Amino acid sequence: MTQSEYDVVVVGGGPAGLQAALTIGRVHRSVLLLDAGTYRNDPTDHLHNFITRDGTPPAQFRAEAHRELATYDTVTVRSEAVATVAPTGDNAAGDGFTVTLASGTQVLGRRVLLATGVRDTLPTTPGLADLFGSVVAHCPFCHGHEYAGGHVAVLGNGPHASRLALLVAPIASRVSVLTDTGPLDAPTVSLLEGAGIFVRDGAVTGVAAADSGARVSFADGDDEEVIGMFVTTALHQAAPFADQLGLALLPSGGIEVDMMGRTSLPGVYAAGDLAYVAALPMAFASVLTAAAAGMAAGAACVGDLLMIDHPAPVMA
Repeated sequence: MTQSEYDVVVVGGGPAGLQAALTIGRVHRSVLLLDAGTYRNDPTDHLHNFITRDGTPPAQFRAEAHRELATYDTVTVRSEAVATVAPTGDNAAGDGFTVTLASGTQVLGRRVLLATGVRDTLPTTPGLADLFGSVVAHCPFCHGHEYAGGHVAVLGNGPHASRLALLVAPIASRVSVLTDTGPLDAPTVSLLEGAGIFVRDGAVTGVAAADSGARVSFADGDDEEVIGMFVTTALHQAAPFADQLGLALLPSGGIEVDMMGRTSLPGVYAAGDLAYVAALPMAFASVLTAAAAGMAAGAACVGDLLMIDHPAPVMA
């Protein structure tokens, strides 16, 4: 059964979706925020690198956002998952989209804003997943300072691993690159060792919690203890809506958007780490940048609806 119609339906209750709902609600457009209750930063205890919110638990951040949204009469928040999103008619005319919830209930949105994020796929090293979000991380801007003054390991043998090692070198007392699946080329080894970074070849067989942070075991040689470890994760869309709607994707699998979060399908917007402009090498994995993208996409929704509701010449 189809129920209420909204100016915008926002799918996803992380920082991008929350900020988008606030932006839309503040100009008294009707917006429905649908939150499935799962988030990319679920494994971590605190968010970082967000001015005034550095060290805030993610659940607290969301709770405060919900309290703020509750003060706006045109904002509705529902804790429900979405099954499908499909065009209802001629989007250019504002016919919009039918959003079917997991419960079978349907809602209509003149515009849809996707903020469902991505999911991290970790290397298969035993024990790594158990420590992800605390001792093991992927972003030094989010977690690097917490490892200050200790031995930090970087797992991997690609260019990104070398870049991570160089980035965290000023933070740590010692940095080790654990090549795991194959040695680095000689110029890279020379560059890293010249920067005071240790390179250890050989397969990593496991990672386990230790008093210092983690104990790393190897196929050959002694274990090493580290205060923290950085890994490169593979990213995947956390929801199927980009495929359902046939949205243009970038080589990384991210949704291609313009600077205001518009996707290749008129009436559909995307914000957060699931989408980015083609000029960037990748999406910024940050609560702050996700919220900023949500604000831009929310404003674009309002502006585009304004053009539909009040066409020409004054709006040209």
